[in-house]
Amino acid sequence: MRSEPTGQPAGAIGNQAPAARDKRAQQVSYEVVNSYPHDPTSFTQGFLWADGGFYESTGQYGQSKLRKLEFPSGTVLKQIRLDPQLFGEGLTLVDTRLIQLTWKSHRGFVYDKDNFRLLQEFTYDTEGWGLTFDGKNLILSDGSSDLFYLDPQTFKPIKKLAVTMNGQPVPELNELEFINGEIWSNVWQTDLILRINPSTGQVTSFLNLKGILPPSDSKGTENVLNGIAYDGDQKRIFVTGKLWPRIFEIKVK
Repeated sequence: MRSEPTGQPAGAIGNQAPAARDKRAQQVSYEVVNSYPHDPTSFTQGFLWADGGFYESTGQYGQSKLRKLEFPSGTVLKQIRLDPQLFGEGLTLVDTRLIQLTWKSHRGFVYDKDNFRLLQEFTYDTEGWGLTFDGKNLILSDGSSDLFYLDPQTFKPIKKLAVTMNGQPVPELNELEFINGEIWSNVWQTDLILRINPSTGQVTSFLNLKGILPPSDSKGTENVLNGIAYDGDQKRIFVTGKLWPRIFEIKVK
């Protein structure tokens, strides 16, 4: 179990070389501008905005689903269940295709966005954690400090990006979102969202969302931050987590 975050993830603090100190990641502040209902039984693993609402991948064996959620009510408009032996993970959208990862089975699925019809299945070598699309390539996290670029058509690996913060690797990168040329990633079992330069892998800044979920809504150690969605048209950022009853719209100051 990871310890309570102190403002920066483990492995990214300590004695640094002068060059690393010069590029030290800065904490940026945020404000909550709105919140919306979210199914408190959803073990959120992947989260994105498209077509005026949310698409969500949920986890847990026997409970994993792909869902479309109405905005702002959070009502489930459409869903399919995964095989009980699969644990749903990251989710992204490429054109009209939803692409969903699973955790340890090395299996991914491609669906038609509109009707959730299964179009294709593919495999990958790593565990599946987070997934996003930068407009050209898929970017996958596997819980390590590395991100993996995949071809969105063939799903073949292209390259690996090592992520560092203050000169140190950042392990347990999880749910991903590509926002304004940056890779945003939460760090598993923390309240942190990192903003990563995709050219260098360096964390340029980070948000600490500790306290955004009221203690009265916390259900224990599993209901951690694990969802980042971006509405590019209206420049809105949404965050949620596993078993969270709310989706929060935040604005970075």
